[in-house]
Amino acid sequence: MRRERLYRTEAIVLKRSDFGEADRLLTLYTPRLGKTRAIAKGVRKPTSRKSGHVELFTHSQLLIAKGRNLDIVTQAETVHAFRPVREDLLRTTYACYAAELLDLFVEEGIENRPLFDLLLATLGWLGNASDLDLTTRFFELRLLSLLGYRPQLFQCVVCHRQIEPVINFFSSADGGILCANCGQNHRGAKEITLSALKVLRFLQTRDYDTCRRLRLSLPLHRELEKTMYDYITYILERNLKSVKFLNTLRRQWAGNRGESNVG
Repeated sequence: MRRERLYRTEAIVLKRSDFGEADRLLTLYTPRLGKTRAIAKGVRKPTSRKSGHVELFTHSQLLIAKGRNLDIVTQAETVHAFRPVREDLLRTTYACYAAELLDLFVEEGIENRPLFDLLLATLGWLGNASDLDLTTRFFELRLLSLLGYRPQLFQCVVCHRQIEPVINFFSSADGGILCANCGQNHRGAKEITLSALKVLRFLQTRDYDTCRRLRLSLPLHRELEKTMYDYITYILERNLKSVKFLNTLRRQWAGNRGESNVG
């Protein structure tokens, strides 16, 4: 009988589902292998030693055996548990969005170390950020840049002129900003305020430690969220399940504050 081939890898658990009687099917994101799937055998048993090391969003060091159809996790050791994220429902929901977004954008087996580093950093930020929406917009823009979908925010995507400081337009189909003249009758283009454009530019060109100091109004937050969600769902050609749940949470917690939903 041929001996199993083993390999070690860091991995972040993007999602998991029950498999068989006691196993779990894991979707993992790794530094060198990109997105991959593996079976964690027996982790649903109360006596399993691996179960705590393959929880959702956990950053672990794994020993994996090559399988015929699916690889098998044989050992797991937690590197970062990200407990502040997993123990707070709202933070968990934002982390679910980040994981779902990455999962939908990337194919299996494509290495992208900067994307792994971004997800790892974002899970840490979401554990202590005072503004989860701002952190999420930063993540979105960085992810889009790393995957070749960086929106053009400084020049009109139609006439290529510099954008003037007025109300302009954003076109998901064209991948960025249209000037006031080109966007006026452009199909699918939506108005974007000068404040929203400035924030998107800032997030796109500054590091996280600088960006997290921004303080934004709720209406501005919602405009940014809607702009990015429209762009992302246009590229993916689908809605995101985590956004639906986030909106449910907002309806439950908003009370009389008048918060609106997105998507």
